[in-house]
Amino acid sequence: MDIRILIVDDDTDIRDLMCKYLEMMGYKTFGAASAEDSLELLKKKNIHVVITDILMSGMNGLELTDSIKKDYDIDVIVMTGYSGDFSYEEAISKGASDFVFKPIRFEELHLRLKRVLRERQLKKERDQMVDKLQKLAITDGLTQLYNSRHFYHRLEMEISRSIRYGNDLSLLLMDIDLFKNYNDEYGHLEGDKVLVKIGSIIQSCLRQMDSAYRYGGEEFTIILPETKAEDAYTVAQRIRKAIENQKFIPDGKDPVPITISIGITEYCPKEDAASLVQRADKAMYISKQKGRNSISFLLPQNRI
Repeated sequence: MDIRILIVDDDTDIRDLMCKYLEMMGYKTFGAASAEDSLELLKKKNIHVVITDILMSGMNGLELTDSIKKDYDIDVIVMTGYSGDFSYEEAISKGASDFVFKPIRFEELHLRLKRVLRERQLKKERDQMVDKLQKLAITDGLTQLYNSRHFYHRLEMEISRSIRYGNDLSLLLMDIDLFKNYNDEYGHLEGDKVLVKIGSIIQSCLRQMDSAYRYGGEEFTIILPETKAEDAYTVAQRIRKAIENQKFIPDGKDPVPITISIGITEYCPKEDAASLVQRADKAMYISKQKGRNSISFLLPQNRI
């Protein structure tokens, strides 16, 4: 058990006894004689729970609790020997996880500490589950790129940002050439391997601010913030060449060449997301008509 507990109390005897008892219970403990000392220690140590007296010189325990909860993900148990002066509600309102009275019964304190730690673990597991569900909701299960639903949400955000700050915004739409033939010849499982590999290649060719999506079937799209269409061409060419040079080897077969057709466009102020996507789609089909494995521009009227 690697749980670190900080005891804050200006009474040295009480502080030392609590530290010794909790160490007997298997915890790693630290002590501080004041709220100010404890805040300095929190900067250096990874603490899970703070147990603090309320009535101390300088900053009191409730003020300390308030300060801790603003800056750290740490549970706080407050304790006081003056039951009439401080209420449970007041302590909880400051962010405390529990409230105990002096004289402290160590067995009771340990039970309360275990409850706080259990609730902390449950919250961590709950947060992890929520994060996982949120990720699943926006991620394509096969390629691990973002899915088309998240694409439209993100595109609207980037359009709003482009309008607000006057930044350039480009869009790539790409389609794997003759992918149906590949699936028909080698099967959908082999086709899925191609999709996964291409998704990985696309992701490896992007900057941190760029975002890639599986748009549907064998189509992918990329949002390039703060990027003119001419600069987007560099990204598109990097992706096209990487896919062209990649060896795709169906199970037990010879290598099969795979290429991709790409359309590029740039956002035109005051147009909606649908118009931007449609123009990128048209540019991509121009690449198909040119013989595939190529890149085409289709710019808004104000750029022509």
